[in-house]
Amino acid sequence: MYVGIDVGTSTVKAAAFDSTGHELAVASRPVALALHGGFVEQDMEEVYGAVVAVLQEVTEHTPEPVELAGLTGQGDGVWLIDAEGRPVRPAASWMDGRAHELVDRWLADGTFETVFRRTGSAMFPGCPGPLLAWLDSHEPKALDAATAALYCKDMVFQRLTGAGPTTDVSDASMPFLDPRTRTYDNGVVELLGLTHRRGLLAPVSDPVATARTRGQGLPAGTRIANGPYDLPACALGAGVTSPGDGLLIVGTCLASLVATTDLDLTGEPAGLYINTDRPGHWLRAMPAMVGTAALDWVLSTTGVRHEEVDGLLAETPPGANGVRVLPYFAPSGERAPFVEPRLRAELTGVSLESTRADLVRATCEGIGYAARHCLQAAGLTGTLAVCGGGTRSPAWMRLLADVLGRPLRVVEGEVGARGAVLAAAERYGVTLDAEAWTRPTAVVEPDAGRAAYYTEGYEDHLARLAEARGRARA
Repeated sequence: MYVGIDVGTSTVKAAAFDSTGHELAVASRPVALALHGGFVEQDMEEVYGAVVAVLQEVTEHTPEPVELAGLTGQGDGVWLIDAEGRPVRPAASWMDGRAHELVDRWLADGTFETVFRRTGSAMFPGCPGPLLAWLDSHEPKALDAATAALYCKDMVFQRLTGAGPTTDVSDASMPFLDPRTRTYDNGVVELLGLTHRRGLLAPVSDPVATARTRGQGLPAGTRIANGPYDLPACALGAGVTSPGDGLLIVGTCLASLVATTDLDLTGEPAGLYINTDRPGHWLRAMPAMVGTAALDWVLSTTGVRHEEVDGLLAETPPGANGVRVLPYFAPSGERAPFVEPRLRAELTGVSLESTRADLVRATCEGIGYAARHCLQAAGLTGTLAVCGGGTRSPAWMRLLADVLGRPLRVVEGEVGARGAVLAAAERYGVTLDAEAWTRPTAVVEPDAGRAAYYTEGYEDHLARLAEARGRARA
């Protein structure tokens, strides 16, 4: 069997597959996020412990030999380790907002745009550049004690295998990697005032690093590959590899990805170009901060359970009886398809007559509009696959198809873990039928009338967003 490990932001999962891509077993463990004053951190020991636990569960339930394993996980953030591979401090998450003032300053003085023109990376507070610069100013002793600033999956790979610090071209894409040479741009490191911390950047393994496990969670000697990180892994797992085709991941992060062979560093700086395992092929990524976390907040605030969402979406018409939601709830603002660190969510059109159904539908519509904005900016011209936790709601998938005005190739199951296995198989020269592994479970067609309505609603969304961005800058 083949095992994929997906170290997510709120959930760690492991999935076992047979040679045809059929899921044999899935195990998951929640992991906590500590939120305080704009800081968003995670306990590395808790995360690694969850990885070992899900691997043990999967291998116990499916006692077949493990042919190989693929590892993926959340990107960005800063995961500082010492010479023994142990945490120096809690990991700073990609959701962290502490460095927003640095990003504001770099937006104002031109540093932000210069970095984008060099690397295709539009920095945001939770990416390694701003976070390392903030730590250098406020917690220099933590950086002094560290031997490497890794990404999440890299920390797990080192602990599972004992290999030295390493990352891959996908994780390293933001914000230091030159997408043409696939090596670190030392000029960008200097621009961010981090030349004296250059040694903390993990060596980039191209292609992805491989090693054998030491026996924690997986049998000792299991072949494992480190990467790519979750966004490109999901693209592989959904079969999105042809230029123009796209993927929408409806998860904690609402990520829009479009495969491309065109590196265009002009236009408004936003998102990033994710380097893939094929030189000259990128994923134009618009990983918005908005996502299922926005809906989760509305559900918890209104006392609605997740299993009630489909029924509530049917209770109120398109347009949610005038309720509108700009769903930018993240404490670090938004990062795609624009960067606005101070942008916050707005609810309008709410009255004493508004219902829970109105609020839920308006939030789902707002997330859909944000997705349309991201996909448009990423250059979607081909087919669109969709995956993530949001696919569990058929009503939301129908709403998304209507808002986006295009068919959705729904790919269910552990898509990131699936992509991690396909990447590992490619790295090890193991032949798997990628078409069978990535076949959609359903295709959701839009309703023509509702799609026309939402096309007008999208223009209204853009107008309200422009006003909100103006207020955020005031």
